[in-house]
Order: sequence, then structure tokens, then C-alpha cells
Amino acid sequence: MKVVNSEVIVEDDVDGKEMIRKLEAAGRTCYKSEEKTHEGSAEEFIRKILKSGHESVIEHEKVTVRFICDRGVSHEIVRHRIASYSQESTRYCNYSKEPFGKEISVVAPCYWKDNEKMMAIWAESMKQAEKFYFTLIESGANPQEARSVLPNSLKTEIVVTMNLREWRHFFKLRIAKKSHPQMREVAISALQKLKGLIPVIFDDIEVLKAG
Repeated sequence: MKVVNSEVIVEDDVDGKEMIRKLEAAGRTCYKSEEKTHEGSAEEFIRKILKSGHESVIEHEKVTVRFICDRGVSHEIVRHRIASYSQESTRYCNYSKEPFGKEISVVAPCYWKDNEKMMAIWAESMKQAEKFYFTLIESGANPQEARSVLPNSLKTEIVVTMNLREWRHFFKLRIAKKSHPQMREVAISALQKLKGLIPVIFDDIEVLKAG
């Protein structure tokens, strides 16, 4: 059994300044105000449309992100309707085979990182799940049948594409203090990465400490 941490990878080669320049060009079509375009006008324009709630303009651009997380978190991610998903499949992936190191990978629960007792109980239950999964495979079960004993902590990879408006919606819901700790962990990581790549779009979305 392999224990891993959650991870977020931006799959696109994002040129944030070019992205908002194109958004400005699209948005100014609504007002036929193209003559007001100048150096630095894109940032100002996008701030104004976000403040006014005219967020349909930012649907013209998208970003693809790879989440490495547990299965439980992935179930929350796919509840977002306006998106495209490609996910590691437990129906077809046989974790007893060499490409997976003949072991399952599980994501360490971030909320127990300082609790040795809870982590020990969790680790033992993961080992048992792995043991019975392999026993089922060895007994003739195929992966889609044997997966019934795999835990929510099983590591998965899910590639997610959303337009920028939907990413804003995603972050507002998933970084909220009441969100599941591991959902919040990857959502905050993704938000910080996109804030660093794309000007203005996510500046008003703040991360508050979980209570």
C-alpha cells in the first residue's frame, strides 16, 4: 500500500494576460466600446463586469486542472454540472498489476496528520481493504467487481475542464469553511494556482480560515 498526498496540477499552458485581453474583446462587443481598449484596459474592464455580475463574458475562456485526490473528494467535484471530466476508472484499472506497483495508493487524510491514533486506525483499515481487494482478484473477480471493497481514501486522478465562470462558482462553494477538509485542501490549492496565472478573475475570492 502506498500513501500519497493530494495534489493539483494545471494542465494548460495559461497566458493569463492574453486570456483577459480576449475576454475584454468579447465583452466590449456587448457595448460596442472597442475604441476604449488600451494598455491595461482589460484588467479594469474585467473588474467592472465582475462587479456588475455580467459573468457570462468570462465563460469564453476555460482552464483544465488535474486533481490527485481521494475518491470521496472526486465525487464532490463531479457534482458541478458545467464541466468536462476524465477520471481514473476502478472498473478498468487493476491495482494488482505492475503498472500500479501491485498495490493500491491511498490519500492521507489531512485532518488527522497530527493525530497518531486516528492515522494508525486509518492505515490499518486501508491495509485490510487492499488485502481483501487482492484476495478477490486472486479468486477470479475482475476489477469492476473487486472494487466494491476499495475505500473512499483510494487515490484517484480526475482531469477537470471548466470555463472561468464555473471555476469561480466551484471555488466559492468548495473553499467555504464548512466544506470537507480534503475537498477544501485541493480547492484552495487550485485557487491559489489560478490566481497566480490569471489576473483579476479570482482576486475577489478570499480563503478564510476554517472554524
